[in-house]
Amino acid sequence: MTTDEGRLAWATAGAVFAGCVMLTLGLFQVFQGIAAIAEDEIFREVRGYIYSVDTTAWGWVHLILGVLVALVGFFVLSGRRWAYGVGIGLAVLSAVDQFFFLPFYPWWAIVILALDVFVIWSLAVVLAEVSTTE
Repeated sequence: MTTDEGRLAWATAGAVFAGCVMLTLGLFQVFQGIAAIAEDEIFREVRGYIYSVDTTAWGWVHLILGVLVALVGFFVLSGRRWAYGVGIGLAVLSAVDQFFFLPFYPWWAIVILALDVFVIWSLAVVLAEVSTTE
């Protein structure tokens, strides 16, 4: 196996990893959004937080973002190169979304934030590897 073939294999594995994590993150966000929309009392009230967030409205943000992340994750798994850049952008949005949601479910938000960082890293590596092999 040549160096280029090895790098392409790593890039492919990174894309598969990122796509799978994006599908998982998207589903997590969808369920989180449904919970916030249907029963916003499920999230504890936070007083004194600098960013005031209506959990029902935020639930819609989670739901829409989750659907988009899962959809782009599917396209990443399908090998669409445009989805790599879009996936990075959506993972950044998801991370910002979770930052604002930290006071409501801190451990959950931290886990999703960490997974978003892994997706960003993985897709960035894939983009770098694919662009050097072309």
